[in-house]
Amino acid sequence: MAKSARYAIGIDIGGTGIKGGVVDCKKGKLLGKRCKEATPPGAAIADVRAAVLTLLERIRAQELDTKVPALDTLPIGICMPAVIRHGRSMSAANIAPDWVGFDARSMFVEALGTPVSLVNDADAAGVAEVKFGNADAAQGSVLVLTLGTGIGSALVYRGDLFPNTELGHMELDGHTDYERYASAKVREREGIDDATWCARLSPYFRKLEALFSPDVFVISGGISKRATEFIPLIDVDTPIVPAKLKNNAGIIGAALLGASGWELSLIHISEPTRPRL
Repeated sequence: MAKSARYAIGIDIGGTGIKGGVVDCKKGKLLGKRCKEATPPGAAIADVRAAVLTLLERIRAQELDTKVPALDTLPIGICMPAVIRHGRSMSAANIAPDWVGFDARSMFVEALGTPVSLVNDADAAGVAEVKFGNADAAQGSVLVLTLGTGIGSALVYRGDLFPNTELGHMELDGHTDYERYASAKVREREGIDDATWCARLSPYFRKLEALFSPDVFVISGGISKRATEFIPLIDVDTPIVPAKLKNNAGIIGAALLGASGWELSLIHISEPTRPRL
């Protein structure tokens, strides 16, 4: 990464909740409280904009250590469940279809009155896990999967992120959008047990294994806090580990990108600790 600010605000827009906080970008940790607002029903642009403004007010109202600059001066990074290309949201997963093709970054810049970095939510989680979590760049090829309202994905190879993979929308076994069959939200809604859920996840993981041959899968999202209970039930040869940063990964990754003023379509996150071949 380019030289970055030490502190930044990260905001993670999800299908059910919008959460954020102040991040120490040197340590990869939240400072103060993690704040949260419910995602407005339908997640229309104007409603999400208003919810983000309310959330930002709550984040900035905190009193933190005096070493942290004034919170209204901190850079801001936002992540959301959409393909992001040159600031435009080019898809809409669990948000209103009006987001498709919308200049989302410019809208947030105008609404918040400050420069904003905007990135796909799973990519933000992947950035954070590579920098501070269990997706060490030395592992080679890492596939981070966020299991939540949908299924997000971030593909990282030796510290380089290939953005906007959106592998949760893969067609598989007659399911045209596999996240609608196997996400954590579907599991909750249908009330199925871990064994039944993992029977749905296993062919998905095996397909990703066949296509990308990752060295490791990292499971992120809110469900990652109990990942050790269901990981052994997923039938795939590639190792699977839970995200170290759990459900804060998106916030931390968004803040890291905001702190660096990230605008490009490809980002180098960190150097691998083994030599390149």
